[in-house]
Amino acid sequence: GAAAPPPTHSGFKERAQGKGSAGMASSPCGNSNFDSGLEIKTRSVEQTLIPLVSQITTLINHKDKPKKSERTLVAIHRVGQAVSVAVGRFVAVGEAIAAENQELKDEMGQACFEARRAGDAIAQLTDVGSASPSQSDGRVTVFSDRTGMVKAARLLLSSVTKVLVLADRIVIKQIITSRNKVLVTLDHLERVSTFQEFVQIFSQFGNEMVEFAHLTGDRQNDLKDEKKKARMAAARAVLEKCTMMLLTASKTCLRHPDCESARINKDAVFHRMRCALEQVIEIVTEARSCGENKILPASIYNGIKDFKSGVESLRDNLYSSSPQSMGGQLEALVERTEDFTDSAYTSHEQRQAILSLCQLARQDTQQLVHAWIEAQSVHAKEATEDMEVSILKTCQGVNDLRRELHKVAVSRASDLLKVHGEQLPLRALKAAGAEGNLEAVAEYSRTLTEQKEQLVETCRLLCHVSGTEPLEITCIHAEETFHVIGPQIISAAQTLALHPSSKIAKENLEVFCEAWESQLCDMALLLREINDVFEGRRGKHSANLKTAKAVKLDAEEQTSMAKLGLELRLLSSDVDTEVEKWEEQEHEIVRQSQSLASMAYNMYLFTRGEGLLKTTLDLFHQAEVSTSGSACYRSFSPPFVPFSSFFLKNKVANR
Repeated sequence: GAAAPPPTHSGFKERAQGKGSAGMASSPCGNSNFDSGLEIKTRSVEQTLIPLVSQITTLINHKDKPKKSERTLVAIHRVGQAVSVAVGRFVAVGEAIAAENQELKDEMGQACFEARRAGDAIAQLTDVGSASPSQSDGRVTVFSDRTGMVKAARLLLSSVTKVLVLADRIVIKQIITSRNKVLVTLDHLERVSTFQEFVQIFSQFGNEMVEFAHLTGDRQNDLKDEKKKARMAAARAVLEKCTMMLLTASKTCLRHPDCESARINKDAVFHRMRCALEQVIEIVTEARSCGENKILPASIYNGIKDFKSGVESLRDNLYSSSPQSMGGQLEALVERTEDFTDSAYTSHEQRQAILSLCQLARQDTQQLVHAWIEAQSVHAKEATEDMEVSILKTCQGVNDLRRELHKVAVSRASDLLKVHGEQLPLRALKAAGAEGNLEAVAEYSRTLTEQKEQLVETCRLLCHVSGTEPLEITCIHAEETFHVIGPQIISAAQTLALHPSSKIAKENLEVFCEAWESQLCDMALLLREINDVFEGRRGKHSANLKTAKAVKLDAEEQTSMAKLGLELRLLSSDVDTEVEKWEEQEHEIVRQSQSLASMAYNMYLFTRGEGLLKTTLDLFHQAEVSTSGSACYRSFSPPFVPFSSFFLKNKVANR
């Protein structure tokens, strides 16, 4: 058949702007005989090459039968010509991209030249007019230059791949540029001294963060490496949650400029955002300092997998390693179990079970080593019967150890999630802060700190048994998040206790508590995925660290709603700030405006699968029963359309 159509001019440019397909595919170049020599890191580049590889493979395979019927010859000619035309259109797009990006002009131009030359060569080699009929049977002989076809095919794949990889560099450049804009605005936000200036700059910051989120989201979906995807997801989750924290923490500092705990709270948010921004860039550019290039903490799961692999390899080669190295490998594995046995939260029964299984593993390994040494002493060429028995027992022993460790980690996490589901320390901190009770805040802060340490340690144990590297990365992210947010909640509570009548300080504490609760929800999801892997129900890792959203919106709608949500939150906060200055707190317009802003923000959260509204029915009910819109309608002149009606009309239209 004819070659698949190439990307259009606009489609290719969209790909160069980070809007490429995220479809699944195996690497066409890596699995073919026409390796381009370039590593393909994104699915969109890979997906673009698949039709080309398919058509070239068709041409090469037909070389095995030099004599063709007229029908077959016409089909091959059509494939060759289609490839040539497709390459021509593809190259035209590449040249247009080069014209718009001077820094890539020379490299892109050379790659396009080579691609066009290779496409022309393939067209010539498949040209019917160049074929000659056989004198014996009248059939046509084509492709006499097999070497030429293979050479042209290799050049074509190499050059087209290079064009796509160069276009991908533009995407990376856009992400870096977007990050730089965010950093500059972040610096301005950190230095503002008036609330009016903050409102103005934060509005710009919100728009820049939305742009950065979309660029990095597209990149995350496009990455082939699952570890990089997991790290990108973790960094993006930090940025998303910290944006709202930055808003309230900064406002609290502006409202209470002499409050030390408020300053500490704000500084921690800015620091975490900068670290997350840097992590994204390290992943995208593959910088040497990138977390992806750092060695993950040695997990027990990987230790057991490597140990079993070494044991089972003895069946094929008795001399692949030394008996002493196997004993050392097991001891290193047993040493890692100390994270479980040394924990103050591990029960006596669990500790004894782990220690007993470690001892049994040692005994089984010693018996294997003994049988192994005997087999080597008689120059055996394969594992003896005694060795085979010992191999099976040793593998079963470490499997039993893994099962016990998994049970301990998962039961610990499940118990903690049940306890934390009640949110008792958070409720107590909120109440104590609102009462201005610093002693009570200090007491409940100690309780929260203890729970934080339990969660941090539990995440570390889950990392040991998670079963995949992406899940290990997510465990590390959860551990870091609890470690950071715990102290931030405490500093926010201290600020509220010092200023118990401050609505801004109260809102700030609420935001940090919500972030803690959100991370607990993420941990519950993580726990389910770890169980799925352990029980063989492994599915695709949820790299976005979130549950399914209640409503699916397209990219443009998501961007609009994200911007609207930030603006609503900011405007709602503005109202609260102004109200604190008013002596008449019950002014009707102010009260109804606050309620309306709150309702609108809840609706925005609903589109993200968050907040108090859980179903579409909840959304409609909220809009229908709310009296805020009609109350504001009566309070203002001239009349205006209530926001609830506007929102409902557009929401129904977009369903």
